[in-house]
Parts: sequence; structure tokens; C-alpha cells
Amino acid sequence: MNRTPALLSFLTIAVTATVLFAQGQTPPAAQAQAPDPDAYYRLGPDSLPQEGVPRGEIRGPFTLPSQVYPGTAHTYWVYVPAQYDPAVPASLMIFNDGQAFVAAEGDTRAPNVMDNLIYRREIPVLIGVFINPGRRPDQPEPNLHEWGDRTTNRPTEYNSLDDRYARVIVDELMPVLNKEYSIAKDPDRRGIGGTSSGAIAAFTVAWERPNEFRKVLSIVGSFTNIRGGNAYPDIIRKADRKPIRIFLQDGRNDNRGNGRGGAYDESRDWFLQNVRMMQALTEKGYDLNYTWGMNKHGGKMGGAILPDMMRWLWRDQPASTDPQNRVERSFNEPVKKPPSAPNQ
Repeated sequence: MNRTPALLSFLTIAVTATVLFAQGQTPPAAQAQAPDPDAYYRLGPDSLPQEGVPRGEIRGPFTLPSQVYPGTAHTYWVYVPAQYDPAVPASLMIFNDGQAFVAAEGDTRAPNVMDNLIYRREIPVLIGVFINPGRRPDQPEPNLHEWGDRTTNRPTEYNSLDDRYARVIVDELMPVLNKEYSIAKDPDRRGIGGTSSGAIAAFTVAWERPNEFRKVLSIVGSFTNIRGGNAYPDIIRKADRKPIRIFLQDGRNDNRGNGRGGAYDESRDWFLQNVRMMQALTEKGYDLNYTWGMNKHGGKMGGAILPDMMRWLWRDQPASTDPQNRVERSFNEPVKKPPSAPNQ
């Protein structure tokens, strides 16, 4: 039996693998065997409906016409927890790319998280708002497969380093919410978050209006050179420290700056730019938490740890240490509604 062809084939594969490893590349066989970086991130019980936990109400969708971006309007939903009492001002959490955070089958499932954590007094009673990027009437609503980068005003609103989107939230959305709900005026009781471009937009809102919002939740934030977002670390270092609390999350397998033709562009390296944000915020003494995983660009890890991100962001809610305080030691039950008036 002639074994020369088989031996040559083996040597060819071995030499090819050696060359690829020397060039920092992974051989095809190894690529095929590598696990999906998102494979180990799964939603836990805090992100799922739990028996006995009162569920909040999702109201909407509503439409918010915009004067900041003429000709566009924003779709939004409002989460009202079962424990909401109009006589007691509630905290507020806004999520950009609202359709993704409110989705019952999405990566984050924020309403479930808020139901569970409010019930256990791990976060305060808060109103949740899920707002989509603006769009013209002829443009489709974003969905879990197309978040609107190619079909809505999302790139302009979310990635621009100016105050226009902050004006949408503060000057257009907040007056509408304040008419319908009792929301705390204290900016420390107002947070905003998002994923990817929605995350940098959340940071920009707090950066531009820290007198209105002081908590920021960022999942795989696009602090990259889409529209100059990679400038933020230098901007942060040069500016006076602002009273903002930030939780950054990203992964080593996020978009890593491979531009056209395969040339590396560090300004488009999501993970590097998130690390730069962490370094700048740390140097300036911000109230910062961060975590780096293995995830790709998306919400898999961020969704899995959203309960912990929310606990940390809202950790300063008042708590009684009185051992006789039975209310503090009990679950946060729904507000009892007054009986309906009899028909006249």
C-alpha cells in the first residue's frame, strides 16, 4: 500500500496550521471546533416570569411626535409596576431601542426583571419606558432583527455627540410622562440605558443633562467612531466630573475593528473603546462598575446579567435596618386599588 500521498497530505495540513498560527490566525479546523462566544450566556430566574410575583402592566404603544427631528416620531411603551401608587413618586428607568428591551422573547426581557426585583425590594418601585428611535411615517418600526440602522433615524439620534437626543428625552418625552404618572424629580432617581448605539445615546443623555438623569446602563456600548463616539474618553478627562453612575458591559468578541479590506481600525474596535471608557471614567473618579465577558456584539451577556446591573445601579434606595419593620422584611405587594364606584 502506497502511503506517500497520505503522508504528504498530513504534512501539508500541519505546515498550513503552523503558518496560520504564526500569523495570528486560526486554522479552519480549529475555527469549526470553537464554541460560540455567546453559547454560555443564558437568562436566569430573575429574567423570567415567576409564580406568585405580581406582574406590571405594559401600556402602549404610544407615539411621540418630535420637533427636535422634524417629520419623525418615536414609538414607546410604559411599564407600570403593580406596586405603583400615584400618591408616591416613582423612580424612572428609560430603555433606548425599546422594542428589544420590552420583547417577551428578547435577550433582556426587562419587564420580567423589574417585576422580580421590585417584588423583592432589590430595586425601588420604578416606571419603565421603552422608546424606539424616531422614524418617518414611510419607514418601518424597528424589530428584533432590524433595529433601525438602515431604516430609521437611529444612526443620527443615537451616535451623534450633541444634545438633540437628550432634548427628545428631557423636553419631549418627560412632559408627556409627567402628565400621566407621578415621577420623582430627583435626577438620582432617574436612569437610562441601552444596547450598542442605544447605550452611547443613554450616556450622552446623562452627560448632556446630568441634572435630569444620573444612572446609565450600557450593554456593548458603541463608543466607537461611527460619528465620533471614540472621542468620549478624551472629553471625559478634560471635563469636570459629573454626578453620573455608569455600568459598562462588553465582550472580547465584540466587533474588533476590522475595516474594509481587513485593515484594523482601533477607532472601530468596540471592546478597546469600552476599555478606554472604563479607564477614563476610573481616572476621573466616577461611580463606575464594569464587566468584560466573551460575548459578541449583541445582548446575550448583557441580558443574562441585567438583574445584577439593575441592582447595582439602584443600590442606593432607602432601606430600614429596624428588625421590627415587618414591611421592610416582607415582599413588595401590589398597591390595593380602591373599590369601583357603583353604577349610577
